[in-house]
Amino acid sequence: MRHLTKAALGGIAAAALVAATYAPVSAHPGHDLKNPGTEQLKGVNYTGVLGEVSPGGVPMEAMSDVRCEDGMAGIFPCHKVDLASFTPLPDMEATFVNDVWGWEDEQTGMQVAIVGSFEGTAFVDVTDGSNPVYLGTLESQVPGDYGNIWGDIRVYEDTAYIGSEAIDLGTYDPATGEIEGFGIQVVDLTQFRGATGEVDVELTNHLDDVTNSHNISLNEETGRMYVVGSVYNVEECGTPNPGFPVLNGNGGAIVYDVAGDPHNPEFLGCLTEDGYTHDIQCVEYAGPDADYTGREICIGSNEDTVTLYDATDPADPRVIDRLTYVDEDELDDIYTHQGWLSEDHSFFFLGDELDEINGVVTERSTYIWDMTDLDDARLVGTHTDGSSSIDHNMFVKDSLLYQANYTSGLWIYDTWKKEQGRVTMRGYFDVFPANDETVFAGSWGTYPYFGDGKVVVTSSDEGVFVVQSRAKSSDNSDKGNGRAGQGRGGSTR
Repeated sequence: MRHLTKAALGGIAAAALVAATYAPVSAHPGHDLKNPGTEQLKGVNYTGVLGEVSPGGVPMEAMSDVRCEDGMAGIFPCHKVDLASFTPLPDMEATFVNDVWGWEDEQTGMQVAIVGSFEGTAFVDVTDGSNPVYLGTLESQVPGDYGNIWGDIRVYEDTAYIGSEAIDLGTYDPATGEIEGFGIQVVDLTQFRGATGEVDVELTNHLDDVTNSHNISLNEETGRMYVVGSVYNVEECGTPNPGFPVLNGNGGAIVYDVAGDPHNPEFLGCLTEDGYTHDIQCVEYAGPDADYTGREICIGSNEDTVTLYDATDPADPRVIDRLTYVDEDELDDIYTHQGWLSEDHSFFFLGDELDEINGVVTERSTYIWDMTDLDDARLVGTHTDGSSSIDHNMFVKDSLLYQANYTSGLWIYDTWKKEQGRVTMRGYFDVFPANDETVFAGSWGTYPYFGDGKVVVTSSDEGVFVVQSRAKSSDNSDKGNGRAGQGRGGSTR
């Protein structure tokens, strides 16, 4: 039951408590199963009440155009990254934010940051990074549930897909095990064309075969969406469990086609061969291993392994390999969280969310995997830089790795020496200046794909930062090597 530790067992515990008290279903339960007796890890500062200054030491006031000079941009430690704007939580009618993704309208050039919040999903026009415009919030399908702490968003063409851990415990039926939850919200983003201020955000469609989920991944090249870490009622992916909330058995990815009709995703299959998947990136493979050229290859962050799948036929997927990076006696102290491929599909950069806090490593660590032979992938290096903060979600653009680190904010690494198992710091912007403690507070997500150095960063108890990076890579070999769909083909949280 190793892969049930975070999602399925959390769901079972919630069902047992449904008649007596409140308990969230999530990949990070209220009492962490790997740290018995401890309090909620994520959202540790969340009370629903905002102060004049955030837990990270940031005043709840909008800011704009603060240049990074002599290591500081106002109150924010920095290096080669300027503050374009800061939108505090109250300005988005939010009390907590999590992940972020983006949409750029090909017709108008409008750039919209799509931000998960406790209240729902906020949309912010960041076309002018120095003057963001709040466009409105789509309310959560389950308002008020603690599972709203976790949310994820992906975009295909002009359509957004939104998931969350939120469930509605009041709908639980012990006789059938069925329970309702957030599902997947589908939003037509063209409704924001021409908007110059707040609008009523309309829901386009809602998928309810998924009760809740932890992450969403999307391969833009093939138009496939992967919903992971989910509770659902899809018989093809697992057997319902009467007496408990309906589970898929292990939380593996559910695969949908969104290319045929973006507003009406079509179920294709599921990746359940290696149990619970916390996060996943899927690409149309264009790397050096000729055996897999053109195939749908997925890299799952599966709690204690990096798992490679050939998902070309989602009705009959195959596990290529399961990769470990710690000794067996340390497996209970790690959490294989999220990672991203280099643009040439040769290397994979991985973050573990518990290795720092549980003492497996003494400083923030990024694991670098050689993927030039998918049947024989190997760990070639571990980057550390002395920080005590926890690494979170990361993405690659133009050979630069953009990594959200909780209490130390956005860090930008040059991957040009990845063959040597090394990355080099090129810039950073600390959105949580109060401290760099090893806790789950601060920067959650980052979106670097708008181009021209513009990066959107969320900080859970602060708000949304738009920063302008002056960091550059020393290597041009990856640039333009993969289409945008490959560069953005995955998920985080």
